[in-house]
Amino acid sequence: FLMAGGGMAVVKKQFFPNSDRPELLVEVQLPLGTSIETTSAAAKKIEHWLSEQPESEIVTSYIGAGAPRFFFSYNPELPDPSFAKIVVLTPNAKARDHLKLQLRQAAADGLAPEARIRATQLVFGPYSPFPVAFRVMGPDSAKLREIARNVEEIMRNDPTMRTVNVDWGERVPKLHFVLDQERLQLIGLSPAEAAQQLQFLLNGQTITQVRENIRAVNIVARSAGPERLDPTKLENFTLTTRNRKPIPLSQIGRVEIQSEDPLVKRRDRVPTITVRGDNIETTQPPDVSSGIWAKLASLRKALPENYRIEMAGSIEEATKANSALAPLFPIMLLLMLAVIIIQVRSFSAMWMVMLTGPLGLIGAVPALLIFQQPFGFNAILGLIGLSGILMRNTLILIGQIHSNRADGLDPYHAIIEATVQRSRPVILTALAAVLAFIPLTHSVFWGSMAYVLIGGTAVGTVLTLAFLPALYAIWFRVSHA
Repeated sequence: FLMAGGGMAVVKKQFFPNSDRPELLVEVQLPLGTSIETTSAAAKKIEHWLSEQPESEIVTSYIGAGAPRFFFSYNPELPDPSFAKIVVLTPNAKARDHLKLQLRQAAADGLAPEARIRATQLVFGPYSPFPVAFRVMGPDSAKLREIARNVEEIMRNDPTMRTVNVDWGERVPKLHFVLDQERLQLIGLSPAEAAQQLQFLLNGQTITQVRENIRAVNIVARSAGPERLDPTKLENFTLTTRNRKPIPLSQIGRVEIQSEDPLVKRRDRVPTITVRGDNIETTQPPDVSSGIWAKLASLRKALPENYRIEMAGSIEEATKANSALAPLFPIMLLLMLAVIIIQVRSFSAMWMVMLTGPLGLIGAVPALLIFQQPFGFNAILGLIGLSGILMRNTLILIGQIHSNRADGLDPYHAIIEATVQRSRPVILTALAAVLAFIPLTHSVFWGSMAYVLIGGTAVGTVLTLAFLPALYAIWFRVSHA
């Protein structure tokens, strides 16, 4: 039993498995602030490449936002002009995986070098944008970026990680026009009037509305031509004073270029940068997250006051799910004890029944290791059900022992006869259960639970038939004499 418990450290951890649906999801992310026209052009190149692949049946692109929710655990991305989502329908899961690897190689070869291309698939369970993620939280944005860069470097150097990035994006240059207040006063313009004229020239202003069926459409007046969006020609714009005299923009201010964050995200009102990425196919997100978390130990210890690093991604979702189950376990345990004590009418027998529940772990762990199955949420449910199966067998044996003693047999022979009498029905019912679980081993979703039940039921039943008679004899001091 101790070896099986130690073997759990070797079993791969998983929250929920990837879906076996044939859709391939392609995310196209350009630098934040990119126009939707540029995003559309990049997505068009990728869409054209995908359409030429034999695995692609239907290619659908969504520019500026995520796809509509077509799967329960899929969460559409928020509107963003620099983002595009492409959904590719393939014939089957094998074709999807092959196309996914081909696209990753094409992206590495420069299919759309201006964009970050990510090829993924649907996942069962709660949605998480990236399976491996860490949140860096603190009050100062500059210090946050410094810490996030260190976290990003550690993640990039980890051989089990790929497509590492941060959700804030890189700092971008932004043009600021600083008004000269003294010159404005001399020519008789207020800052608000100058700003209003600039807005009219650059973005335009709504001057009226027209009715189109049931919609009201704004009519916007602004300067014509592409020159209005050329930052090098901003100082050539002309404003008008109150007495209708033209004034060059360069006469009332200066242009400054400053670097700033294109996006600032907060969590609980605290600026938060999420460093995230994908794990390679041969690993599981919880194992990768735990390994990187250990590598971040020295960085976490050296963090300044009011700064912290938190786990995110799938391991956080798994913690939430397990925390939701935790309050139910005491209630479940009390109900089990109540049912068992009503059945056996003895505290000693009740504890013997409970002691046989964990025996299934001895068979479940080797089954997971042999068939290379991860231990996840479904496997936990399988272990809970497995303990009930084994305790039921124990109740049957104890009931038969009590029945034999009531028929006049001495305790020693009552134990032996009960084991012999109940071995065949217990083994046959366990065998029937094992055979019934075999079809589930081919399921992506239920596979790990099926292997837990198969290994645990087979080994646990045999151990129960050997363990319980010995435990009963030792507990009640039954001897041959």
